Amino acid sequence: MSKATDKREQRAAAAEEPVSNKILTVPNVISAIRLCMIPVFLVLLIEGYDILATFIFALAAGTDWIDGQIARRTHTVSKLGQLLDPAVDRLLMISGVLGLLLVGRLPLWIIVVVLLRDGLLLVGGAILLSKYRIRVAVIYAGKVTTTLLFVGFAGLLLNWPLIAGLNVIDVSWLPGFNGVDVSWGIWFVYAGLVLGIITTGYYIAAALKELKAARSKESS
Repeated sequence: MSKATDKREQRAAAAEEPVSNKILTVPNVISAIRLCMIPVFLVLLIEGYDILATFIFALAAGTDWIDGQIARRTHTVSKLGQLLDPAVDRLLMISGVLGLLLVGRLPLWIIVVVLLRDGLLLVGGAILLSKYRIRVAVIYAGKVTTTLLFVGFAGLLLNWPLIAGLNVIDVSWLPGFNGVDVSWGIWFVYAGLVLGIITTGYYIAAALKELKAARSKESS
């Protein structure tokens, strides 16, 4: 049996996973705990506890895959979990860039790009789900995007060790490419931004395709 066939069977099995209306499940509790970590992280960062704030952020980001894995392996996938898990990821991402804005470690354009992307995915996904019962599944590249950005943000929050910039362009809004020392995390952020733009295009195209199919069903 080929790898392609294996992957198709895995996707088919995931699609057939029963979805319940339960609220109090282990995966949902984990997502709720991750959600509660967000204000704790922001308070610690604002108060100047960089190491502790980085630890809380990394813990909330690093446990991203746990709730989904538990839900699938224990057959406790729920409608709330399908909405809560990506929403927590988006909110954690937004809190990360806002925190870095407050401490002045990210240029404004990166913050705007991340906020616009995550705001679009969060609000757009909620509208599609509530109005049209459409949920665009998260793809692997989307998870990689989130991981790259989370790792980059953690590096910028920790702000150590600093490495020399490439010194190829003398502009302050491209940290890492100028000659100023910068956290290693900025390169993960750049990689996440590039992949994030690509995956956002995919999500928009997939959503439009699902929306077109739903409207044609309504009109038939």
